[in-house]
Amino acid sequence: MNTPSLNDLIELGAVQDAQGLQGQIKVRPHSSDPVALLSSKELWLSLIPRRNAGVAVSLEQASLTPYKVRQAKMHSGAVVIALEGITDRDQAEALKGARILVARDVFPKAESDSYYWVDLIGCKVINVQGESLGEVIDVNDNGAHGIIVTGDAQTKSIQQLIPFVKEVVQSVDLPNKLITLDWQADW
Repeated sequence: MNTPSLNDLIELGAVQDAQGLQGQIKVRPHSSDPVALLSSKELWLSLIPRRNAGVAVSLEQASLTPYKVRQAKMHSGAVVIALEGITDRDQAEALKGARILVARDVFPKAESDSYYWVDLIGCKVINVQGESLGEVIDVNDNGAHGIIVTGDAQTKSIQQLIPFVKEVVQSVDLPNKLITLDWQADW
């Protein structure tokens, strides 16, 4: 298994607990529709050392371990995954809290007019009048629909929260990293 660069790994969830006696792990997915997590044949677990004097540990400082996925399925709102080499409950419990990362290039192809949120981050946002609305620095879900957070990527300062719905989104040009919205800068 070739380890992709850290920039190519996308965090899709975290190990919540062990599941059963055979070494399966219960994963809390970051998405309500974890299609990429369910279809991945390999993933990386990031075991992060405990915080040292309140200082957060970066992904680079974490231990990345690759695993082949034997099986993944939905169960009661969580994803239950069986990994090669994890064969009992004690081994699975030792992974509790680990972050689950998957290489971006193995995600299934998105349907037309559907987008992986991670691909929207970094896109320049303009309105139909050509005015800049900033850059997508985050994407959230309010339960009814997605919300893109625009602002300054350098400072992470937020300018606007904009609903990511058909009535607002005019076009998404991922190759050119450009999103055009029917939205005003002063809204």
